[in-house]
Amino acid sequence: MGSKTDSVALYRMRKILSELSTKSGRGTELVSLYIPPKKPLHEVSGALKDEYGTASNIKSDVTRTHVQDALVKIMQRLKLYDKTPENGLAIFCGALPPSPSAPLGSETLQLYEVLPHKPVQTYLYRCDDHFHLEPLLEMIKEEKIIGIISIDNTETGFGIVSGNRIEVVEVITSGVSGKHRAGGQSARRFERLREQEINDYFNRVARHAVKTFLEQYNIKGLILGGPGPTKDYFLKGEYLDYRLQNNILAVLDTSYAGREGVRETIERAESVLQDLRVVEEKELVKKFLGEVSSDKGLVVYGVKEVLDSLNRGNAHTILVSEDVGLIHLKAICKKCGFIREKIINQESFMPEKQKLISEACPSCGSNEIEVIEKDFVEFLVDKVMNLGAKVEVISSKSEEGIMFKSFGGVGALLRYR
Repeated sequence: MGSKTDSVALYRMRKILSELSTKSGRGTELVSLYIPPKKPLHEVSGALKDEYGTASNIKSDVTRTHVQDALVKIMQRLKLYDKTPENGLAIFCGALPPSPSAPLGSETLQLYEVLPHKPVQTYLYRCDDHFHLEPLLEMIKEEKIIGIISIDNTETGFGIVSGNRIEVVEVITSGVSGKHRAGGQSARRFERLREQEINDYFNRVARHAVKTFLEQYNIKGLILGGPGPTKDYFLKGEYLDYRLQNNILAVLDTSYAGREGVRETIERAESVLQDLRVVEEKELVKKFLGEVSSDKGLVVYGVKEVLDSLNRGNAHTILVSEDVGLIHLKAICKKCGFIREKIINQESFMPEKQKLISEACPSCGSNEIEVIEKDFVEFLVDKVMNLGAKVEVISSKSEEGIMFKSFGGVGALLRYR
C-alpha cells in the first residue's frame, strides 16, 4: 500500500474539532494560537507577552481578566516543550461557561492542545467569541479526490472517491433510441438520427463532468468505466474538457454503467486508488468478513471478546467503528488502590459514573473513589501500545463500514486461535 493514512490521528482530529466547534465564549475572549513547525517557542512567548500588555486596554474587566488568564495559561503550557513539535502545535484556551444559559461568573478556564497530523502552515493568533478551527478543518479534508464516470448508451453515473468516502453524485439517462428502428424509417436516416442523439448525449455528459469534477469537486484524476465500446467512443471523440481528458488515470471494462457502474469501477480500480483510505478499509473489512465466514476464522468481535484477545496477546489488528460511541470508565479507590473498570455507551455515561463514585470500595469499604473516563478508541490505542498490535478506525459511511458496524463496531484479527 502507498502512503498509509493514520486512521487514529484522523479520528482524534475529528473528535476534538467536533467538540471545539460547539464552544463559545461570553465576549471576544477565546484565544486560538497556531504555531508552525519551524517557529521558535521563545518568539511565540514573546509575542504572547506583548498581547498580554495590549489586553490591559480592554474596557470590560471580565473580558480583560479572562484574556490575560488565558494568555498566562498558554505561556505556562509552552514551557513544557523544549522545542516546537514536528508538525507544529495548535492551542485553544479561554473561559468557557458550563452551558450557554449558565449564569455570569460560572466560566472556567479551559485549555485544549492539538498536535496536528500534518504541518501547521502559518502562525496565527486570534481572540474571538469562538475558536478558529479552519486550519485544522483544512487538514482533515482529503486532498485527493478522484472522479469516476461510468458510461454506456443508456445512462452515465458520476461518482467521487476521497479518503473513506464514496459518493454517487448523479446519474443521467441518455435518451438514445435502441438499435432497432421503427418501421417505415430508412436505415440510413435512422442511423443518422441515432448518431445525432449519441453526440448530444456525449456533450451532455461532458457538461456534467465539468460541473461535477471541476466546479463542485476539484478532482485530482478521473477514471472512466463502463460496458462495451461506448466509453472508448466517448474518449476518442474528445468530448471531455481538456483538463479532464488529460487527467484520465484508467479506462476500465465493467458489467454495468450508472450507479452500479460507479461502484464496480471503484472495485476494479484498486491499483489506481492504492493510497486512498477507502481501499485500505475495504481490504481490512473484507479480510474481517472472510475470517468470520470461515470455520477456523482468525477473528473475534464484540467488546469483551476483543479485550480478551488483547489480554491474551493474540490480536494483531483491532478494527473499531468511528462512531462506536463507547467510553471506558476506571474507578480507583484512593485508599487501597483497588480498581474497577467498565465500558459503557455514551447514553448511560452519567448514571454509570455516579454509580461507581457512590459505591464503596469492594476491597476496603472506603468511599473515596476517583473515576477516570476515556474515549474507547483512545483506551484501545493505549492498550495495544505495548502489545505490538495496531488500531484501525473504520468509517461508518462506506458500505463496508456499515457491514462492519453490524458486528457491534469492534473486532480483532488474530495471530492464532
